[in-house]
Amino acid sequence: MSEHLKIDEVDGKADAYIGSTEVGFQEAPIPTGSLSNDGDSLEAKIAHSVNHRKLNSRQIQLASIAGAIGAALFVAIGAGVLSGPLALLIAFIFWSTVVYGIGQCQMEIVTLLPLDGSFIRLAGRMVDPSFGVMAGWNHFLAQTSFIMFEATIINTLVEYWGYNANPAILITVSLIFYLAVNVYRADLFGEFEFWLSLGKVFMAAGLIIYTFIVMLGGNPIHDRFGFRYWKNPGPWAGDSPSTKLESFINAVNVAGFCVGGPDYISMIAGEAKDPRKTVPRAFKTLLARLIIFFIGGCLCVGILIPYNDETLTGGKANSYAGKSPYVISMTRLQIPVLPSIINVALLLCVLSGGQAYTFNASRSLHALALDRKAPKIFARVNSKGTPYTSVIAVMLLSCLAYLALGSGSAKVLNWILSFATAATLLNWTIMSITWVRFNKAMKSQGINRQEFLPTPSKYQPYAAYWAMFWAPLFLFVQGYAVFLKGNWSIATFIFNYGIIALSGGIALGFKIFGRTKFYRAKEVDLVTDIEFFDALDAYYQQKKDEQPVTIKDKILAKVF
Repeated sequence: MSEHLKIDEVDGKADAYIGSTEVGFQEAPIPTGSLSNDGDSLEAKIAHSVNHRKLNSRQIQLASIAGAIGAALFVAIGAGVLSGPLALLIAFIFWSTVVYGIGQCQMEIVTLLPLDGSFIRLAGRMVDPSFGVMAGWNHFLAQTSFIMFEATIINTLVEYWGYNANPAILITVSLIFYLAVNVYRADLFGEFEFWLSLGKVFMAAGLIIYTFIVMLGGNPIHDRFGFRYWKNPGPWAGDSPSTKLESFINAVNVAGFCVGGPDYISMIAGEAKDPRKTVPRAFKTLLARLIIFFIGGCLCVGILIPYNDETLTGGKANSYAGKSPYVISMTRLQIPVLPSIINVALLLCVLSGGQAYTFNASRSLHALALDRKAPKIFARVNSKGTPYTSVIAVMLLSCLAYLALGSGSAKVLNWILSFATAATLLNWTIMSITWVRFNKAMKSQGINRQEFLPTPSKYQPYAAYWAMFWAPLFLFVQGYAVFLKGNWSIATFIFNYGIIALSGGIALGFKIFGRTKFYRAKEVDLVTDIEFFDALDAYYQQKKDEQPVTIKDKILAKVF
């Protein structure tokens, strides 16, 4: 037994005093009045952290699902169907392995150091401060583009009911909702996200069940179509090796946009209660989410409609809403009412996804400000620990969604899809490189990873190298179509590759003018904040020991 901090919360405030118990996963005496690396007492830092961390385990689990499942999985996935059902399935399985590898990397490093904006700040700490700048601004721009996607797509969804009023109305309503949920306190966001995410889980599961029923003939026209579309027009679009390759790359691009998860868990780690327990649990369920929601979802849409469906290819559709594979199949099978129900559910997906992206974008900007890589005004937080200035800045930038008023929703959505896909691929590249440097630093400094890490991950270092190979490769390949004969478009080229120049340019400028240093493995800081998180872990453990677990808590823990 050794001394450590014990903190009681009274009226939302934490008072520090000394108790006696075991510290975290390693014993480390922390005497009263000890100081952290930045000069603040550990008591004060933990008191602030406890007051700041509002998200509980069930909220984190559902938020990690919400961050990964958006309207893209139910609507934008239609672009992947154009590649053929088998090409789409293989692409999603392949890309899920890449994302799973990223998840293994993040589980180790984020559980060890669950900082605010963790993977952004750790990128700068493990590699080079300028690398962290690139990570932060890239993630900030990516998440902001997702917000614009959600705010814009809502207009195409309501067109299903004949609504054609000024698109600015619904864009404005969406942005105000995202602002209201995120600007005050994190647990308000967490509670909204929990229930909206629960709805998305039921929707995704319901659509899988729907597919199974209708393919066996359980539909108004009693068409037992099974895997008919895998035979006619076929499993893979293209009549030559080159066109088949193009189809596969298109399918991987769609998977790159739709499949996510590790980045959202990493961003909310800084506001999680008992992060060394709750965060790894969220990462450990990543594989199940990838298989059920993403691989299961792409299998369903490949069963429901053929890749040459004229609604998908543009023969009958002039709006993005008409391209939801599920709505197309319901219309073909003459199913009443259900298409409207699905559209309502998609609107809830927009609300859920948009507020999750707002949370992540604002925390990215906040993390940059904390490390003095963005204006210090964005480091401000309110009394609830919410970076309200960053939230407001994100909302102001998201007003670019009003571009849809002049260029049309469908065109703007395609631009955003291209930009967000490239930014996401760059994000995966950064995460994998960060872990590789982190692992090399542990080896160079003679640290036993099994003893040092609270939660060692699986399949390392192979999972990291797998992701580090494929993510940058497809980052440069994803915009291949613009170079094909007759496809050149300056706007398309910019939205496919502009993020590389933009994020890279910001990082290069920071390195030149800031004269930052690339850290050799022996120089990487693996010590700062460890003592603090050990003490924080011990505090939450003692709170559990002191407070009896209720029946409700046990049920919620098992379910979520």
